[in-house]
Amino acid sequence: MVTAIIVTYNRAHYLGQAIDSVLAQTYFQTHPEDWELIIVDDGSTDGTPDLVAGYACQESRIKFIRSEHLGVSPARNLGLKAARGEFIAFLDSDDLWLKDKTRAQLSYLRAFPEARFCLTEEIWVRNGRRVNQKNRHQKYSGRVLDRVLPLCLLSLSAAMFRRQLFEEVGDFDQSLPVCEDYDLGIRIALRHPYHFLPQPLIIKRGGHPDQLSRKYWGMDRWRVQVLEKALRLTETPEDRDLIRSEIVKKCQILLNGFLKRGRKAEADYYQKKILEYSL
Repeated sequence: MVTAIIVTYNRAHYLGQAIDSVLAQTYFQTHPEDWELIIVDDGSTDGTPDLVAGYACQESRIKFIRSEHLGVSPARNLGLKAARGEFIAFLDSDDLWLKDKTRAQLSYLRAFPEARFCLTEEIWVRNGRRVNQKNRHQKYSGRVLDRVLPLCLLSLSAAMFRRQLFEEVGDFDQSLPVCEDYDLGIRIALRHPYHFLPQPLIIKRGGHPDQLSRKYWGMDRWRVQVLEKALRLTETPEDRDLIRSEIVKKCQILLNGFLKRGRKAEADYYQKKILEYSL
């Protein structure tokens, strides 16, 4: 079984299209007993419950979980806990799956049983217009720790995971208000290779003001927290050197940002970290 999980918060204006893209999956249509869709509402105050109720009345394989507003990581973990599938696929409520995504990823994972997960290429749309990805966003197969430390290359909407992967590396870190996908991507890269399918099978939409990446200034604050955790998890000198180097780079960015804003205490904090991890 495949479990699709959509986490949403006050996005009724996008959510219906995301649900439609799951229901349109060719694999689900030809295997009507082999899937479920779990929608986790993280305390929305808009029309989300009524919207989902309308879909659930028509499709019994849709499950609705409503919680108080706890944040994206607790909400995703609620979905994981309720999931019955051997394969797990997340979809951000503002993104869309193309109709053959599930079929292509299942075919790959069945062909390569050693693969813990796989990613597809993406089509990026910003403010309604298609845009090209920059070279630094290029996805890769293989051992990719050096590539996932500078920025997040794990796009959850583009991934399909074997359930056992979360049993190995853990679920989403609920202490992180953002960068939880960056954290998961690094924990995976420390233990397993990435598997990338070059065909674009999702539409990733951005540019709207409610994106978490636009809500917080200084996202590297949480990336440093993630990297320090990764440093405790790694076992090889080579990986430790890579992580320490990246911590220094991100702390330097934060140091400059806090100095520019006249926030000396925070600047001093990251200056000390630079000295600590440069040794």
